[in-house]
Amino acid sequence: MTISEAPGRQEQVDPAGARRSRDSAVVDAIIALIEREGIGIGDRLPPEIELAERLGVSRSSIREAIKSWQSMGIVTRNKGAGTRLSAEISSRSIHLPLTLKLEAESLIRTHAVRRPLEIEASRLAARNASPQERRVILARMAELIAVYEAAEDWRPADHRFHAAIHDATGNPLFGQIIWQIHHAFHDIYDTPFGKAHLGASTIPVHRPLAEAIAAGDEARAAALTAEILDIVEADVRREMEGGDA
Repeated sequence: MTISEAPGRQEQVDPAGARRSRDSAVVDAIIALIEREGIGIGDRLPPEIELAERLGVSRSSIREAIKSWQSMGIVTRNKGAGTRLSAEISSRSIHLPLTLKLEAESLIRTHAVRRPLEIEASRLAARNASPQERRVILARMAELIAVYEAAEDWRPADHRFHAAIHDATGNPLFGQIIWQIHHAFHDIYDTPFGKAHLGASTIPVHRPLAEAIAAGDEARAAALTAEILDIVEADVRREMEGGDA
């Protein structure tokens, strides 16, 4: 089966979404092939050149798809052992397209890595922030709330707010590592499931978080950060289940 025959794929007329649609089509076609071949966890995938020939796409398209899967922990690559499947994938998804389901699962796994870093960063910021850094955190919080209440895209302000917390820890590695995690999953974090407001329900919690850090309350800052992360994960899982409450 070539990519043009992959099930569930419709032509996209939006030029801005053309590349993403094409990438998704490649991934869907690979998944369909994996299911037809009965490839399971630990099994080796066909070589890139073979996949490209069988699916009727360029080898570079296959390489990009496999590279993305590797970053999401779906496959492992070894020069001697080839590319092997390391996470279960299936087309038996009623509510979400295949690629979005994989993105959701990858985001949850990444969230588990990011969680202790964010919680500890808030704790350390409450302990170590200078008076100036506490003022900056409060200002970033006020900016975030204002943008949110104006019904504008609040994500850049949210990034600045959390960056201010990372800066206040006294350890630049927090910001660097968290940024690397975010950067590796840029598309998933910034346009999750094609929506701009995943996690919007966490915004009101950012005010007491900023106030807890400014007051030096480490325990409350950590607890509120955990609450924010819990809400985001619940939002992702709700989307995976089809948006049901």
